[in-house]
Amino acid sequence: MTLTDTYTLANGVKIPVVGLGTWQTPDGSEAEESVRAALKNGYRHIDTAAAYGNEASVGRAIKESGIPREEIFVTSKLWNTMHGYENTLEAFDETLTNLGMDYLDLYLIHWPNPIKFRDNWEEANAGSWKAMEELYEAGKIKAIGISNFREHHIDALLKTAKITPMVNQIRLTPGDPQTALVNYCRDHGMLLEAYSPLGTGKIFEVPEMKELAEKHHKTVAQIALRWSLQMGFLPLPKSVHENRIQENADIFDFELSGEDMALIAELKDVAGTASDPDTATF
Repeated sequence: MTLTDTYTLANGVKIPVVGLGTWQTPDGSEAEESVRAALKNGYRHIDTAAAYGNEASVGRAIKESGIPREEIFVTSKLWNTMHGYENTLEAFDETLTNLGMDYLDLYLIHWPNPIKFRDNWEEANAGSWKAMEELYEAGKIKAIGISNFREHHIDALLKTAKITPMVNQIRLTPGDPQTALVNYCRDHGMLLEAYSPLGTGKIFEVPEMKELAEKHHKTVAQIALRWSLQMGFLPLPKSVHENRIQENADIFDFELSGEDMALIAELKDVAGTASDPDTATF
């Protein structure tokens, strides 16, 4: 397996097994440089979102890389204030304009139950999904999916959806594997993308992770990302430092044993847990 190896989504679209996350990467030179560094080091999958405020920088870096657009898998996400049919069409147009692209590889509903739509989140999601299905059928998006959705949000969406989401991007990290939700999504044919695969930095202080890093002559980050891959997830590590971007890609020349995986599985809540989308204040 390498950085350009792919998972195949339910509709046959291929998606590279690791992506560069850009959450909290400031717009401007920092975002451009991190995307440039990732592409230079073999990444072909870049994940952004309207909420990150850096779509324009991500788009510029991709364009300036000289790599053909069709060789790079680009994801963005619908923000919480723009749910509903018309809003989604408008938001998607703005995302494409910001990126300077004429199609997206993957578009996700970022959160299922934003505060703005808390009283009618099911209806708002249904409208957004209808718009996304139309954009997908028109060839403007290669694949459509969701992010931070739990089982009851997906059940609600599937009442009116013609197309089942192909991806659920959720927080997956050692200590918080969200097993029941992962199994539910897989039963519905979804690939799990792992955001914050290194937690919030706490993972680097966990003694068991340090021991595994020493055992395999790797870093704690590489152990966490390898765990993610072996779990069948698609990790989206974020960094703005080229040496870390390289390090996060150097995870294909070793394997965690069953014993290692079991040890990691026992690390309950060592790197924080996922936010509850039904009580999020945004």
